[in-house]
Amino acid sequence: MATEQASAGTAPVLRIAGELTIFRAAELKDVLLCDPAPQEIDLSGVTEMDSAGLQLLMAAKLAATKQQRQLRLLDHSAAVVEVFELLNVAAYFNDPLLMEARK
Repeated sequence: MATEQASAGTAPVLRIAGELTIFRAAELKDVLLCDPAPQEIDLSGVTEMDSAGLQLLMAAKLAATKQQRQLRLLDHSAAVVEVFELLNVAAYFNDPLLMEARK
């Protein structure tokens, strides 16, 4: 259940490991909406995701849009893909990986 912030060149990257659920919502909200906010979020280590986790990602996307910057989601775990497909939210994130898989 760790998060790790790193830089890939100049873009801050956030790697989330473990649950992306209501039980970590407060901790992750501070990290996802911090300043400077991550421009890329690596989701490969997410083992479980619920609607609270999705809401956090949507809030991060909204904040990025308001700041006129990109937010990229990287390396979706199976848990993330399952929620994105179930709720059909790939288009909201302009997520080509998931949108392409649906074709």
